[in-house]
Amino acid sequence: MRLKSFNAKTMTEAMKMIRDSLGEDAIIVATREEAGGRSVNVTAAVDSRNGYGRDLNKGAPAFEIGKNQAATSDSKWLQYDEEEDSHSVIEVVTEAMIQHGVPEDITDEILSSVTVMGLEEPHIALLAALEDLFSFKSLRDITSKNHFLFIGPPGAGKTLSVAKHAAQFVMDGFSVVVVTADTERAGGVEQLSAFTRILDVPLIRVHSAQDLVNTLDEYSDIDYIFVDMPGLNPFDPSAINVIDDYIVASGCEPILVLPAATDSYESEDLSKIYASIGVKAILPTRLDMARRYGGLLSAAYAGRLSFIEAGVSQNVVGGLKDLTAQNLAKYLIPSTYYKDQHK
Repeated sequence: MRLKSFNAKTMTEAMKMIRDSLGEDAIIVATREEAGGRSVNVTAAVDSRNGYGRDLNKGAPAFEIGKNQAATSDSKWLQYDEEEDSHSVIEVVTEAMIQHGVPEDITDEILSSVTVMGLEEPHIALLAALEDLFSFKSLRDITSKNHFLFIGPPGAGKTLSVAKHAAQFVMDGFSVVVVTADTERAGGVEQLSAFTRILDVPLIRVHSAQDLVNTLDEYSDIDYIFVDMPGLNPFDPSAINVIDDYIVASGCEPILVLPAATDSYESEDLSKIYASIGVKAILPTRLDMARRYGGLLSAAYAGRLSFIEAGVSQNVVGGLKDLTAQNLAKYLIPSTYYKDQHK
């Protein structure tokens, strides 16, 4: 394996230079700030036989990007000690982003943040970058409202999320009412009814936005009201208009419920659609059943959404977990990574 260095004004520019020069298989092994933070120096490595199908040992590219970003013919390639440098902070974070399918623009932002902070431990560096780029709050912190509308694509886990929050707030000593507008789906009301009977809280069915407004007025003395919306097609404008009508008429705070393993680009599209009707927070579900979390980063980034509590099991009681930057960093770079890398 061989490596070479690149100078650029930003990490994003450096990454583009590396990809153009070394190809997509290149990995970042070291970074440092230069000129008082006005530029970065990035060292990248590539296998001696790369994706272009030629042995770089027999004919390495005869150019180097210098400080003036001009190509020079006297490039000197440095030998790379794979055992010593393969676990640098940038490389570990880069590999994690690739593993989770994080889009390039978000990866570049994360790597830029990691580079500027200069931390030496990958998990801590990623944690700091997440805190810098994303927002983490609890359901109670995102708004002064006490009524919430759980929306999202079909099968996202809205009904279970409503039940989990209702259970948590009841256990915390608050009065709770659960409302369902999901009256058409087979078994939808019955599933929620089973939870509300155990919690001993009212379950109210509504069939229109005005029904919901009337229900909120009737239960205005209740501490918290959670509304389970049907899983309408988010790519159908008429369906989005229905959800928007509920939000506008009721004044409920909308919460986007999204499964953790949703494709990154699909998540981006969904996030932009729901953000356009006033969604400010994302509630991830099925973190326990996913191994790729790039979609969550993509959704939060594209819609500028705050992460709130996440679903981590199918249990109604204890099935929620605060999704802090620290917890998300552990999902993105689990402790097993270090065990596997240092066997």
